Amino acid sequence: MNTQIKFTTPEEAVKVIKSGDHVHLSSVASAPQCLINAMCKRGEAGELKDVHVHHLHTEGPAPYADPKFEGVFQLDSFFVGSNVRKVTQSGYADYIPIFLSETQRLYRCGAVPCNVAMIQVCPPDKHGYVSLGTSVDATLAAVECADYVIAVVNKHVPRSFGQAMIPMSKIDLFVEDDTPLMEAHFSEPNEVETAIGKHCAALIEDGATLQMGIGAIPNAVLAQLGGHKNLGIHTEMFADGVLPLVEKGVINGEAKKTDPGKMVSTFLMGSQKVYDFIDDNPGVLMMDVGYTNDPYIISQNDRMTAINSALQVDLTGQVCADSLGTKFWSGVGGQIDFVYGASLSKGGKAIIAMPSITNKGVSKIAPVLTAGAGVVTTRNHIHWFVTENGAVDLYGKTLQERARLIISVAHPSAQEELDRAAFERFGEHHHYVKKYMSEN
Repeated sequence: MNTQIKFTTPEEAVKVIKSGDHVHLSSVASAPQCLINAMCKRGEAGELKDVHVHHLHTEGPAPYADPKFEGVFQLDSFFVGSNVRKVTQSGYADYIPIFLSETQRLYRCGAVPCNVAMIQVCPPDKHGYVSLGTSVDATLAAVECADYVIAVVNKHVPRSFGQAMIPMSKIDLFVEDDTPLMEAHFSEPNEVETAIGKHCAALIEDGATLQMGIGAIPNAVLAQLGGHKNLGIHTEMFADGVLPLVEKGVINGEAKKTDPGKMVSTFLMGSQKVYDFIDDNPGVLMMDVGYTNDPYIISQNDRMTAINSALQVDLTGQVCADSLGTKFWSGVGGQIDFVYGASLSKGGKAIIAMPSITNKGVSKIAPVLTAGAGVVTTRNHIHWFVTENGAVDLYGKTLQERARLIISVAHPSAQEELDRAAFERFGEHHHYVKKYMSEN
């Protein structure tokens, strides 16, 4: 098949964007910066107004969110990353609260229009297929629904498999740019994170399928799994921490019920090593987020173990992972998709893990959540809760029992105050209070 491409310039390609359009950007490392810059130049020239921009977390600059583009570009993101958090807090951008699993459905059901999808792909193969590389998530749905698809063909985009592979016929305009993908590097776990990692690792059984995202705590957990056997990966994202376990044969997917022997993800963020790892690797399936984050599909894997972080937890088990205070938003992400899916799995474990205090010494376990805090995992969904001080199972426990268990893994400096708060909250006739009074 002839796969010769007729390229155009970024400036020419973005001329298909009209005032009032909705534009989707591919996520994380695959944000198409050359198209973003060309679109913003049109905005600066006064050629556009009221253009809505949508994306999940993106790495790199986000110039369309600059306050100077008020009335020109309106960012309505599905997840608020660090590069657009300040402008979102200040009101120059907004976000659409949505479970990660449903971001693709926003386009497919028409709740959010998609006029133009701007993506990055690898060079075409001999059959005329390109790959979405590190960003399938809601991008595949955007490609399916958009009036125009503009693709940056980039030799640095890995040729990943699964639902990442799309025919060139789905693309209307091609631009060439070989800028390397954005990389993300994570620091080594500190003492607290290592302790959390050990407590989480103790809950993971051989043959488990894992979801644990990216960051210090996931890396700390992965670092403790060298002695495990036959682990699998079904997650919304992964990073460098999985690579040593794949090399050792610890992660092999042999016990998985869905996609046995395969690692499944919907987007990636990490170093070049991760991008090289998925390139031409049939052992990794990059899938639509409607598949990776479907609780039913997640639950089909026995011993599904989901490890997610939190910003704050209250004495009843309400989990805030979205906001603290009235002017902070990030987004729900995939936490509840996997908490629910793991809870339904045979032998599954849903784990919320966090340090017990902030870097400033403030307890992250609170009598009640901070005003304005967004509840992501409700007290009805939480099972295992882990801090550096231990792991407690809250499933099936009363509010009073939960309070005692949660306080038991709080930072020692906060336990007395939390005890008093529980005493005041539950009232003098509650069993917790009677036990508290007898002990004090």
